[in-house]
Amino acid sequence: MRRWRFRTSCVEGPLRRALRALGAAVGAHPWPFLLLPLALSGGLSVGFHYLSLREYNDIERQYTPVGSPAKGERRFVRAHYPTRDGERFSAQRLISEGSFVSLLAVAAGDRDSLLTREALAELLALDRAVRALSTPERSFAQLCARSGGACSSPNPLLDALQGRPESIEALLPGLTWPLALGGRAFLPPFLGGVKLAAGGSEQARPLLAAKALRLFYFLQEDEPAQRSASKLWLGAFLQRVPDILAYLNLSHVQVAHYTSLSRQEEFEKSARTVIPFFSTAYTLTIVFSVLSCARLDSVRTKVWVAAFGVLTSALSVLSGFGLLLLCGVPLILTAAHAPFLILGVGVDDMFILVSCWQHTKVKDSVKDRMAETYAEAAISVTITTLTDVLAFYIGTASAFPSVQSFCVYTGTAFVFCYVYNLTFLGAILALNGRREESNRHWLTFMKVETEPQDSRGRVYNRCCIGGSFDEATGAEIEHPMNGFFKDHYGPFLMHPFTKAFVVILYALYLSSSVYACTQVKEGIDLRNTVSDDSYLIRYYDWAEKYFEVYGLRVMVVVTKSIAYWDSSVRADLEKCMDSIEHSKFVDKKFSESWLRMYETIASRLSLNLNDRSAFIGNLPVLFNITPESKWDIIFSNTEIKTSRFYVQTVNVKTALDEKNLLIQLRRYARKCKIPMLVFHPAFIYFDQFIVIVKKTLQTVGIATGTMLIISLLLIPNPLCSLWVTFAIASVIVGVTGFMAYWDVSLDPISMINLIICIGFSVDFSAHISYAFVSSEEPEINDKAVDALYRLGYPVVQGAVSTIVGVVVLSVTATYIFRTFFKIMFLVMAFGAIHGLVFIPVFLTFFGICTESPQNR
Repeated sequence: MRRWRFRTSCVEGPLRRALRALGAAVGAHPWPFLLLPLALSGGLSVGFHYLSLREYNDIERQYTPVGSPAKGERRFVRAHYPTRDGERFSAQRLISEGSFVSLLAVAAGDRDSLLTREALAELLALDRAVRALSTPERSFAQLCARSGGACSSPNPLLDALQGRPESIEALLPGLTWPLALGGRAFLPPFLGGVKLAAGGSEQARPLLAAKALRLFYFLQEDEPAQRSASKLWLGAFLQRVPDILAYLNLSHVQVAHYTSLSRQEEFEKSARTVIPFFSTAYTLTIVFSVLSCARLDSVRTKVWVAAFGVLTSALSVLSGFGLLLLCGVPLILTAAHAPFLILGVGVDDMFILVSCWQHTKVKDSVKDRMAETYAEAAISVTITTLTDVLAFYIGTASAFPSVQSFCVYTGTAFVFCYVYNLTFLGAILALNGRREESNRHWLTFMKVETEPQDSRGRVYNRCCIGGSFDEATGAEIEHPMNGFFKDHYGPFLMHPFTKAFVVILYALYLSSSVYACTQVKEGIDLRNTVSDDSYLIRYYDWAEKYFEVYGLRVMVVVTKSIAYWDSSVRADLEKCMDSIEHSKFVDKKFSESWLRMYETIASRLSLNLNDRSAFIGNLPVLFNITPESKWDIIFSNTEIKTSRFYVQTVNVKTALDEKNLLIQLRRYARKCKIPMLVFHPAFIYFDQFIVIVKKTLQTVGIATGTMLIISLLLIPNPLCSLWVTFAIASVIVGVTGFMAYWDVSLDPISMINLIICIGFSVDFSAHISYAFVSSEEPEINDKAVDALYRLGYPVVQGAVSTIVGVVVLSVTATYIFRTFFKIMFLVMAFGAIHGLVFIPVFLTFFGICTESPQNR
């Protein structure tokens, strides 16, 4: 019985004819197609003149979601609670991270405490050295954030010593934890690695020792002039602090330092570390390409095509980046991945063109051979390039500017890569074909004999003889790897027992990947934005080790005017605060509420808080007792427009904890009858956890659907197009799952690579699927073998060349580039396995994907 078969070639057919005509034109007139891309690249390269102006690597803007709730909350707080850090500085009231230096001191050697006379003497000397640091413009005393007419304290314990380290011996017996110094100072942010005595109340156990101590030196930044001067001072600190520490020759303490500039500066420095790897990557790729395309035949070898194939990728980067730089598109660090990526893809297309050229008739004219090559290869190359480009342009809809920049730069470079492969590289292939047609040597370009010469030596006959071809087929003698796929690998893969094993192997792959997907961590660890050898790593490690319990001081802001003098309203507000304080991430005993204090004072002084005039009129009484409260209440004679309170977070140790903290606090705020929001500057970064999974799935879904449409249009069989889409989904699941096995989190960096995965996962499967559908073999297994014979080796070349292009990134000292290598390796490995193992087997399970030649 005849099977029902159908094909869709309304797009594929005309496109094939158009590309055949292009191939013929390139073959007939190669020089214009070679020179015009060179001229265009030269012109567009002018854009690199603006490189320094277009670089935009601000971590907050690039690695946090556009339009995140925390940014809106920050705008509200900034509008209603402007800071005046030259007069009334308060760290917990900062709207941004602030401008500061932080020194983290840890007891040296086997010492278990810094609360000793010797250690504190060294810390006081360090404190004096920092305060003495100045720039030609300003001294520290002129720039320091001030409160009560004096510079803000770097640590309340150092204030209590009053410059006398021996005072600790009298002071220590009275210190309790976590409240200390008479209950007026909250020491946990400043002391870490504490050792407590037995006994004491739950809120105040005697403090015996502390392994670590932290100093904060805040600077003024309210005005532009202050920000500029403070930035210069911080720069001077970073430059001089190694000399300061060396001069002090500290023996009882070890010190790590951090400034508000450090993360950004180290992030930008990490981008520069990858530049030396570009030349290595291109050299390795050239060597691999030349070796994989080289033949012992001195005429038929494709050494020049391989070398210029790499140059094509370089021209694509030059043109794509140059065009966007000319157009003023911001260039982010993540776009530095693109050259490595385009290098691999461009070379992959070159391998396809070379393979198809080798299957054409040697005796045909170069024009006809080029036409046949383009008709055979260009559709496959078009499918993969179009899917790659669309995947990246879809990625520009990401919520993260870093992803947007990478995608627009990479997608544009891919467009040029496709055009240059069909023009510039095609011209090189045509010129190389002319050389072969006249039987000239690949290096000397002199005509050579096709048969060995008895009068010549072995070396001459080995190196200077060439031009032979397969008389039976009229094509070049096939590469040994093509023969391997045709005679050994293909038949082995089509054996029933091998197919059964492949099905079992795929089931194991899919089940392990799906499980691992549930284990992937979310969010970017900010230490991953700097190099492994950065001085910040020690600071981050010590902060995590000694200061992990007590975290952020979070603002709880009442956003609208409410009747605070109404007891029922106050009860509702108290209920809201109580719900927030019952979060597992909040310690209630460290909350700060001006309203609770006001009620306590009113009770003691018999003040009436249930009358509007009395409530507002008696606020100065509160301000006299707790002067800081006036900074938390915005009021007039008739109403309190907005006010804020503070809660202390605890045990927020992982990215998942940060996500859950943010979700919980916002949920409590939304449920409250009183209009309120919660805010801390760090929430700007926490917001990525809320959207990263949703946005990634959304981007992957849209891109995968687009890939399906492209496959349906260009692969002349709908069900085989579905297999290509299946391969995309399968590779994405595998890469995402194995991210967990390889300790890669889901963050904006890996999200970029998952978008890469969408485009690249289709490449190898599309090559094999298109070759399978196009095969004229009558039997279904023979079609799969024929597809592997024609494109199996180019798939291997493409996968290996891409891995070779990015493997140098595996040894970089930067997480961003190592992550790029890891995911690219997974994409290439899984993509090649799908193209060479899974898809050929699965295609044979459905005869509807095939069609006998007489029915075509």
